[in-house]
Amino acid sequence: MGKCPGCGAWHSFVEETVSKPGSRHRKGLAGAGSPPVSLTDAPSISVGEGRVRSGMAEMDRVLGGGIVPGGVVLLGGEPGIGKSTLLLQILLLLASSGKKVLYVSGEESIAQIRMRAERLGDIPGRLLVASEIDIDLIEAYVKESAPEILAVDSVQTLIHRDLPASPGSVTQVRETAERLVRLAKPMGMPVFLVGHVTKDGSLAGPRVLEHIVDTVLFFEGERAQGFRIVRAVKNRFGPTHEIGIFEMTGSGLREIVNPSEVFIHLGSRDVPGSVLCPCMEGTRPLILEIQALVSPSHLAMPRRTTTGLDSSRIAMLAAVAERHLGIFLSDRDIFVNVVGGVKVSEPAADLAILLAMVSSLRGIAVGAGAAAFGEVGLTGEIRGVTRSDRRLAELARIGIAHAVIPLAGSEKISFPEGVRISRVGRLGDAVEAAIEANMS
Repeated sequence: MGKCPGCGAWHSFVEETVSKPGSRHRKGLAGAGSPPVSLTDAPSISVGEGRVRSGMAEMDRVLGGGIVPGGVVLLGGEPGIGKSTLLLQILLLLASSGKKVLYVSGEESIAQIRMRAERLGDIPGRLLVASEIDIDLIEAYVKESAPEILAVDSVQTLIHRDLPASPGSVTQVRETAERLVRLAKPMGMPVFLVGHVTKDGSLAGPRVLEHIVDTVLFFEGERAQGFRIVRAVKNRFGPTHEIGIFEMTGSGLREIVNPSEVFIHLGSRDVPGSVLCPCMEGTRPLILEIQALVSPSHLAMPRRTTTGLDSSRIAMLAAVAERHLGIFLSDRDIFVNVVGGVKVSEPAADLAILLAMVSSLRGIAVGAGAAAFGEVGLTGEIRGVTRSDRRLAELARIGIAHAVIPLAGSEKISFPEGVRISRVGRLGDAVEAAIEANMS
């Protein structure tokens, strides 16, 4: 059958071998024959108990405080983004702290792994490496060497000899991943898996791969930029809204301790079309620079191009600006960019985006010492957002002199010293406070 009657995809059917009943009995994670117990009699484990520090504060932040014993972490990302480099750095730090680590690579030889490790720093003796793709041999290596932490790069290269499918197929990825999970849980051994992504950015292999692991991390960033972001999209033992920020250097990845000062350049911002916005990434405020370019279009359908933002959100904000500000954008191309390659999804960036668009259209700079945040409604009102206190405190720490914030909920905010606050309730008031005030 060439076309799937369910999803409409062509040539998506995959042959799977069905084993005879009883020929491959799967044991539970706690072993076969474990009787049910009352949940009140089950051992209690606190949230932070037994976690292993990776040696990277940014990675521990994303994982929720550290590596959980017996947890299976899947790290995905585009080819060449730095997944193997990040994983090897973590393993080197863990081995240097005294942990026995086994690194299994199905893509590189042992000599190639050492060449990469020498570039990253000193090589500890407790880091064991193997170049293997057979899941049976990998299990034998684990039982023989008894590592405290296991890493496999990548799960798409593993094979099960009893299955006729090729490496990377749905059957092989699902079966080998399940074998590693069943190996990790009873031993309490953390496992890191590297996963490839498809053209649309999703993890390659069956969807069940993301379900059977405990944590799914995405390693993302622009190739032309040196910055990389680790984002958790699933975490059974911690939050999924935290991010870790790194910079790719010649000697590996370097943690960004103060990301707000990295993504903004105050000296080059006193130009039309640039506005600062304090965005929340998890529990940490991040000051980002949003740039917009509004120019006459010579196309029948003007372009709405974005980088790091949702293009449909930009179209909605343009319609709101036309309706409530009396400006005409239907014959203009609109380009909006978040500097540094960071992706922003929260509605608190609406006001900064719209002010950047109006600033570019009118050719009036907001000013190097101004920032804005707030959600813009369809009726032109500026709605309040969460954690305004932390956003303003970060602006004060960076040295921002002026902030345009929503009037709604502002009576509950403790304003920091040194920052002039403009509280606005309507879109027109926000434009007047941010742009026209800069002209005076």
